[in-house]
Amino acid sequence: MIEYERTLYPEIEPYETGMLDVGEGHSLYYERVGTPGAKPAVFMHGGPGGGMSPAHRRQWDPELYDVLLFDQRGCGKSLPFAEIENNDTWRIVEDVEKLREMCGHEKWQAFGGSWGATLALAYSQAHPDRVTEIVLRGVFLGRQTEKDWLYKYGASEIMAEQWDDFTGLIPVGERGDLVKAYYERLTSDNEQIRLAAAREWSLWEGNVATLLPDEELLDTFADPSKAVPFARICAKFFLQDFFLEEAQLLKNADRIKHIPGIIVQGRHDICTPPVSAWELKKVWPEAELWIVQDAGHAASEPGIIDGLVRATDKLAGKEG
Repeated sequence: MIEYERTLYPEIEPYETGMLDVGEGHSLYYERVGTPGAKPAVFMHGGPGGGMSPAHRRQWDPELYDVLLFDQRGCGKSLPFAEIENNDTWRIVEDVEKLREMCGHEKWQAFGGSWGATLALAYSQAHPDRVTEIVLRGVFLGRQTEKDWLYKYGASEIMAEQWDDFTGLIPVGERGDLVKAYYERLTSDNEQIRLAAAREWSLWEGNVATLLPDEELLDTFADPSKAVPFARICAKFFLQDFFLEEAQLLKNADRIKHIPGIIVQGRHDICTPPVSAWELKKVWPEAELWIVQDAGHAASEPGIIDGLVRATDKLAGKEG
């Protein structure tokens, strides 16, 4: 077992919280942690629809950074709860810009994992002049092969028992398009149907997130306050191809070549296998790719924590 030196920084409370009205009926909950006026950074959580947690605040040295964290449209404490209307990749990208302007930052570090990595790349490619560095974890690029891996064939071969639980909710005749079948149930008028679908969708994602089983994490994923927005928003984005053209984030990598980047990727990531991080590295050779040999996907795994904390330290000029 590899022993890691770096852990999360100590628990910290926000120095500011609030709601930002971004229009179209959506208001975003945000938190600011660290030292006002220090190095700016923005955290983009996973999902889509995953929301943030107090542990997310602890990935930066609070003396060196001024970090903005927020719940994306429809999830966490943002309103309306679990809303899928007027909720897409490019609206969220512009939400990040509104948050930057609210903070008064000229530029900031873009940090995201899983879907948050997708969003961080989309944001950085749309607004490269507003990004100082990019930190990514568990790279997901929204390509067809990645979607098929999770919901057709791939992860199903590794997490076989959990796959049977996930597919078991759907009649055999509808299993040719599981995302569509789930989306129909997640948008049903019947609350029991919605809740059952949300729980199974969310648990499938939770099961593929870690190298070793994590019952505490699975309990969180099964909680309706997490599962409902996560499943509804996630299924919509999968159905809509994440509002991206095929391989768009690879094709537009030239837009971020001048931006320093660090990619932290678990070798045994069942959710977003390392091939996507490697494909990104090949078109963005200026970025550093740090493979964590004994980790899966989750930001809570020791090797991933070590990598992310070392990454933010390094980009703030703090070596060690």
